[in-house]
Amino acid sequence: MGPRIPRTPPLSMQVKRCAWAGIDNPLMLQYHDREWGVPVHEDRLHFEFLVLEGAQAGLSWAIVLNKREGYRKAFNNFEPEKVARFTAQQIQKLTSNPTIIRNRLKIESAVSNARAFLKVNEEFKSFDAYCWQFVDGRPKLNRWKTMREIPATSTESDAFSKDLKGRGFNFVGSTIIYAHMQAVGMVNDHLTDCFRHRELKKR
Repeated sequence: MGPRIPRTPPLSMQVKRCAWAGIDNPLMLQYHDREWGVPVHEDRLHFEFLVLEGAQAGLSWAIVLNKREGYRKAFNNFEPEKVARFTAQQIQKLTSNPTIIRNRLKIESAVSNARAFLKVNEEFKSFDAYCWQFVDGRPKLNRWKTMREIPATSTESDAFSKDLKGRGFNFVGSTIIYAHMQAVGMVNDHLTDCFRHRELKKR
């Protein structure tokens, strides 16, 4: 049996959410209610978020979510072993693929990061074991009351980013890596009055 997927409460229910999860964007709403901040321990999913967050640089997360399925198809369901073997010809083809963000540097970065990702796996047995050490193996529970309190980086994301860069990763600045930590549940940055803050706190 796979992991339990939380249900998105019906819009008729008066539940509090983080302000960025507007009800006018179903993908953002579903992402907030089902994925953001849920602790991830699957390497393929870690790689998926690294690719998507790198692609987001300079853009909105809503744009990336709209292209997520396109990325899944273009990047072999985010299997790092397969992406690491992409050739120059395949990369060139992706630069004209309208279902993804057609930025050559971001595409090349995804491929080179897949190769660096596999090296981390060899050293630490899994990328999951490697990344969670930066928060001592458990989610950091924050208690923000407003969106403006949430930082763009942290001492942990600074250290994580620096280490990734030293291992040859690209598009892994501290801001991008803090977003990764939020996405994969290394930190719980749901606002305290958001229903997901309470749910994830129980995990």
